[in-house]
Amino acid sequence: MVSIIFPDGNLKAFENAPTGLELAESISADFVRNCVAMELDEELVDLNILISKDARVRLITQKDPEALHVLRHSAAHVMAQAVLRLFKDAKLTIGPAIEDGFYYDIDMEPVSEDDFPRIEAEIKRIIKAKLPIYRKEVSKAEALEFYKDEPYKQEMISELEDGTISFYQQGEFTDLCRGPHVPHTGYVKAIKLTKVSGAYWRADPTKAQLQRIYGTAFFSKKELNAHLKFLEEAKKRNHRKIGQALDLFSFHVEAPGMPFFHPKGMVVWNALLDYWRAEHRAAGYVETKTPIMLNRALWEKSGHWENYRENMYMSTIDENDYVIKPMNCPGGMLIYGRKPHSYKDLPLRAAEVGLVHRHELSGVLSGLFRVRAFHQDDAHLYMMPEHIEEEILGVLRLSERMYSTFGLGFHLELSTRPEKSIGTDEQWEHATNGLELGLKAYGHEYTLNEGDGAFYGPKIDLHIKDALGRTWQCGTIQLDMALPERFNLTFIGKDNERHRPLMIHRTVFGSIERFLGILIEHFAGRFPLWLAPVQTAILPINDDLIPYANEVKSELEKAELRVEVDDRAESLNKKVREAQLNQIPLILTIGGKEKDSGTLSVRTLDGHVKYGVSHEMFLNTVGEHICNRELALDLFKD
Repeated sequence: MVSIIFPDGNLKAFENAPTGLELAESISADFVRNCVAMELDEELVDLNILISKDARVRLITQKDPEALHVLRHSAAHVMAQAVLRLFKDAKLTIGPAIEDGFYYDIDMEPVSEDDFPRIEAEIKRIIKAKLPIYRKEVSKAEALEFYKDEPYKQEMISELEDGTISFYQQGEFTDLCRGPHVPHTGYVKAIKLTKVSGAYWRADPTKAQLQRIYGTAFFSKKELNAHLKFLEEAKKRNHRKIGQALDLFSFHVEAPGMPFFHPKGMVVWNALLDYWRAEHRAAGYVETKTPIMLNRALWEKSGHWENYRENMYMSTIDENDYVIKPMNCPGGMLIYGRKPHSYKDLPLRAAEVGLVHRHELSGVLSGLFRVRAFHQDDAHLYMMPEHIEEEILGVLRLSERMYSTFGLGFHLELSTRPEKSIGTDEQWEHATNGLELGLKAYGHEYTLNEGDGAFYGPKIDLHIKDALGRTWQCGTIQLDMALPERFNLTFIGKDNERHRPLMIHRTVFGSIERFLGILIEHFAGRFPLWLAPVQTAILPINDDLIPYANEVKSELEKAELRVEVDDRAESLNKKVREAQLNQIPLILTIGGKEKDSGTLSVRTLDGHVKYGVSHEMFLNTVGEHICNRELALDLFKD
């Protein structure tokens, strides 16, 4: 007799040990069709696993968050099986499920998206066959023998501890895998291959280059079509494409992963930083600047040399090793430590927009989202223990205020001590408790991410949500008790004794480059007026009106508007169309009527036109809109 306890507390007894499928069938035929896996005593497993003893079971249906991950993992296997049928010499490596789909890295001849229809046709045959997916367990020796002609699988198996190793089989296809998987290939009803790229085996450029084939899968065609529509919209918003079209930035082979910002890109950059500085001044921050290169001894002292060396660029000067900084913190420690501090100086909030360099593998570089040189809007807050809650609350409120200016929501995640870290257990406990107090005072929900903190302290990550519903980790708040000790930072307390300050590392934008890339895609290049590289285009309808158009330009520039006059010998319709393609928020048409009456004809990006706008009204309306950093572009509507 086997007793099963369900999540609602109900108990069901079986005379013979059931599988998860049989357990689901005992509930209803409709229910079993929606089940994909089960949680057996808190472990996610296949439905065809035998439940041989009393257990707590949660059946995973298509509505549960774990279900899509299981489906996509199985979809990766289906795709790999199809590839092996078509490309006989292909060698498999790994094929995980990822956030929005799956991929498989395969050592094979180069493929392109032109090959996708052929692969997808074979995938459909495998799905239609409804091949049962079985788990089998073998010894390490048996696994090595089975994969004697598969070098990548051999390498992975050799690194595993001795003991049982699991395989999954569907038809003629077998793969090394921990699972779990759906019961048969017919569950993978809605699947689409999305792209292919190169990837080095184990991200090592000295090893073989593989073909990484990406795809996605859903439980219904409706969900898949909605996702593909989303991908198409995201493609239109690609910040690299828009950045090129609007002449904002570029990349060059002379500096891989290091963006070049053009004049119009610098306009947006400076508008962002002007706003950042205004908000930080109002929040009681001072601004600092530290050198880009510091000697090796400093990074050994900070712990970066031991914990972060593989990501750092180095140079030798006068026979001494120097590091191009990957982070701003050690320089901030030196500034604080240059003179004595009193408890009356604390909390001290010191911000820095610091240029840092980190070595990223060429295969992961991705426009402004993943670069090797970027600016962090860093800050280091020095405080006493009684300040922790208030200062964390202050950073959270500052972040919320700044994100809302761009129409960005966010959620919070608390990350705890990683395996590789510095500091004592007591320091980590105090730091983690401090962050939790600040989060509770803030009053918003947050999730826990065990073991993903920085090596020097736990952290709160702020994940913003853009116009397409995508999330991006930008802001971070890290409470650090280790670096102040390593740098022997102190302050004189009320008792006239030396004490150790606590410190918060934090960013709001994170990387200015990455945040700008996010904004380009969030706004689809249609920046709010205060951020737009060119805020107003003036279009004279004939050459005789060009001098007057330039007078209007001078008038608007005195009001600090960014203005261009399009004096080309092109039709007015073409000029309007190109101004709209360049995402210029306000288009002013200058004809004889406007010149004689001293008014403006104003066209906004949504196509709305208002005639007879006085210069004074235009400047007042636009000036107030920019001053308030409004998001909407619905100016001059009746």
